Amino acid sequence: MNKLLVVATGNPGKLREMQAYLADSGWELALKPEDLDVEETGETFAENAGLKASTIAKVTGNWAIADDSGLRVDALNGDPGVYSARYGNTDAERIERLLRELGDQENRQARFVCAIAVANPQGEIVIQSEGVCHGEILFSPAGDGGFGYDPVFYVPEQQLTFAQMRTDLKKSISHRGHALKALLPQLIRI
Repeated sequence: MNKLLVVATGNPGKLREMQAYLADSGWELALKPEDLDVEETGETFAENAGLKASTIAKVTGNWAIADDSGLRVDALNGDPGVYSARYGNTDAERIERLLRELGDQENRQARFVCAIAVANPQGEIVIQSEGVCHGEILFSPAGDGGFGYDPVFYVPEQQLTFAQMRTDLKKSISHRGHALKALLPQLIRI
């Protein structure tokens, strides 16, 4: 019988994505209660993931998993970082602001970072992992897939933006994919 793991998200798309990665883990995934939101007050992705996992676990009395991710751009001293989702009100606004702040800067190196935390029902963090995908920011969007900063995040090894990649390719090289791969062996042992 599968054990229950509450995912600290209200987003069914993120739940499906995690289910695909963790299909053979022995865990059944479920969305957090709709009315339960956790404010992300951490200064790092790992702190925010831990805060969300711990809170959801304590409130629900179940094991919980949470992630926090975002874009770090070298020329912007690592911004937008933990504020990636709050860099604008829409994906278009966030991309527009990022491109405006970068301007004609030649150094466009960037990386997507994803931190994941798993908490036991008492709210103690028992597993943490992190994944990184290196790339660069284009001068204008390319591709119509994905979400967030995907149209401007270019991966030189693939010669594609995240928004131009097939889902299976993005899944295999993305920051979230790397973090979940690192997490899986530890999750299976619980």
